Amino acid sequence: MIGDVVDLLACPVCGAELELSAPVLMCPSGHSFDIARQGYVSLLGGPAKFSGDTADMLAARARFLDAGHFDLVAATAAQALAAGAVLEVGAGTGHYLAAALNVLTGSVGIGVDIAKPAARRIARCHPRAAGVVADAWQPLPVRTGAVANVLTVFAPRNGDELHRVLDPDGVLVVVAPTSRHLCELVDPLQMVRVDERKPARISDALSGRFERTERTLVEYDMTLTHTDIDDVVAMGPSAFHSTPAERAARIAALPDDMDVTASVYVSTYRPLSD
Repeated sequence: MIGDVVDLLACPVCGAELELSAPVLMCPSGHSFDIARQGYVSLLGGPAKFSGDTADMLAARARFLDAGHFDLVAATAAQALAAGAVLEVGAGTGHYLAAALNVLTGSVGIGVDIAKPAARRIARCHPRAAGVVADAWQPLPVRTGAVANVLTVFAPRNGDELHRVLDPDGVLVVVAPTSRHLCELVDPLQMVRVDERKPARISDALSGRFERTERTLVEYDMTLTHTDIDDVVAMGPSAFHSTPAERAARIAALPDDMDVTASVYVSTYRPLSD
């Protein structure tokens, strides 16, 4: 709920503290932001460069994640977090944020996403979660040093902003795919391939702001049906590279139940002093 996290939020226009005066959030300078009837609030600081995931992509992701295929990923990420408030950037359906809050009893969470359909889902993903529309590449509408944890799962990483909003003793947890992730599907379905240098690029992007303290490889086989495979393609960037009809024809040529690799790194970072 927005009221549970308002003391962590900041005005996207001037950076001042926000207060709840239902049904709006307002800063001392008079900037106000309506809370949508679905429970989320838009705190965009300016025009966004990207539109984010579509409602269809989010629906596919919800079906796939709710089926439990990435439960081990979610559990490993949640266990890496510290006690205290959680900010998930690029939170999508709120699945990973909810898993974190289930482990961090009593903590509150903010899920930030550029897509309004995502914010709607985040607002109802957990009783202690709040959904906020914001751009990961703009200043985040979160007070400096306000959160104990920042979580990004297959999502953008703006190192400067993540460092600013994180408590100096806090934890950044980054989940990113390895080049083996979904590898059995990449060629037959013409999916976007994960760059083998992705882990190095993430480290470079966070260099100077964070120090990695731990990295855990989470890798296992999933048995996926054609419906599962359709959802895992439709929920990510590969959805933009084929029509549903083309995707269906390619999936029909695959075994009815197919073993597919899930392979990600769960990396933990601590913020470096300025």
